[in-house]
This record gives sequence, structure tokens and C-alpha cells, in this order.
Amino acid sequence: MTAPIPRDIPDLPAVPGMAPPLTSYVPATAVVNPVRRPLAAAYRLLIAATAAAGVTIDLLIGSPVRVLSHFAIQSNILLALVLILSARRAATARRPLPSGLTGATLLYVTITALVHHLLLTGTATPFSLTSTPDAHRLWQALAGHILYTVTPAAALLDWLLLTAPGRLRLRQASAWLLYPLAYLAFSLARGELILPGTPGRYLYPFLDVDHHGYKGALANALLLGLSFYALAILLIALDHVRPDAMRHRGKTGFRLRPPVG
Repeated sequence: MTAPIPRDIPDLPAVPGMAPPLTSYVPATAVVNPVRRPLAAAYRLLIAATAAAGVTIDLLIGSPVRVLSHFAIQSNILLALVLILSARRAATARRPLPSGLTGATLLYVTITALVHHLLLTGTATPFSLTSTPDAHRLWQALAGHILYTVTPAAALLDWLLLTAPGRLRLRQASAWLLYPLAYLAFSLARGELILPGTPGRYLYPFLDVDHHGYKGALANALLLGLSFYALAILLIALDHVRPDAMRHRGKTGFRLRPPVG
């Protein structure tokens, strides 16, 4: 007669003199080779230089304090700085910048282009970053073409062709609106600090409290804010459905090594 099999088998005692195996750190370069992207880096540096040139032209022909107060100027300065950092990472095969930063930059320059071409071009009152629309017309036209058309279009191309898709997140859309909200507060506060009747007291005609009153200016700001949020949602949705133009070059910027042996 055989003995019954016990239900619970006790743990075996540890073998004396044997230490448990130690975990070791394996760097990523031991598994994958970093891939540098010099063409992407060069393109981003070119966009950054173009944006810097447009900003510099307006600073030279207008009041620096007024010029730097405009959303278009600030968004192009941010674009130049972000693209310089992104170009460095592409050239040195490092991880890309956080998607929250690059997505916000793309949104702001897109807002700059859409607001100018849809709301400011062709208005009865000429809009000028420098408050002197009749002076240096050629240079102002060149700077405006750069800041409102060239750099936003180039940034969109960089996003579509040189950036891996699917990195933007829906939760980022509300955080991106914090800067336009802060800019609204700055623009209204700036107008209150300038004497009434001063030309260019308010930076944008749809935020002109002297013309619309606070109720009308805030209503315009609310409509613009909702439009900006819808634009952010659209960019996020497009980011998840657009094709991956970098598929054959490696989505993460790294390439697998061939198996050993």
C-alpha cells in the first residue's frame, strides 16, 4: 500500500554557500544602435533660423517692447528654441523632446497662421506688429510672410514627415490652453496700463476693449479659446491616424542589431 501524496509540499531548505544571482544593468546600446538623423536636424535648424530672421526684422523696424508683446512673435521664438533642441537630439541620436512640448509649439504657430489669415488679413484697419504699417512696407511684408506662413507651414511639414505619429495625448489639450489664457490676461492688463487713446493700446483688434468693451472682448476671447481647443483636439486626432513616414527608418530612432551566432 502506497503512502498518500501530501497536499502541501514544504519548501526545500536553501543550499548553504550559494548566493542568489545578481541583476546587472544592460545599456540600450548593447541591444540597439542609435541612429543619427542629420537631414532632420538640418531642416529643423533651417526653420529655427528662418523664424529668428522674421523676429529680428520686426525688432529692427519696430519698438522691441511692442514687438515682443505679440503672440505671433512669442510663438515663433518658442518654435525656434524647440527646433534647435530637437535638431540637436536628432543629430546625436537622443530621445525626441516630450510630445507635450512639441505639440504645444505646433499648436501655437498654427494658431498664429490661422488667426492672421482668417481674422487679420483684409480688415478695414491694417494690422501691424510694429504699429507703423506705412513704414518699411517691404521689410514688414517679408517678416509677416515668414512669421505667418513660412514657419507654420514648415513646422507642420516637420510634424507630418519627420516626427513619429501617435505621441500626442488628449489630456495634453487642456494644458496647452494655459499659455493663450495667460496671454489674454497679459494683453488686457497691458491695455489698462497704457493711456486711453494711445495708438496700439490693444495688440489685436478682436481684444480691443475701447471698441468692443470688456463684454465683447471677453466674448471674442471665449470663442477663440473654444476654437483653439477644437484645433488641439484635431491635431491630436490627426496624430493618431496619419501614416508613419518614418516607418522604414525606425520609429524610435534606434535600429535592432542582427542576432549573434
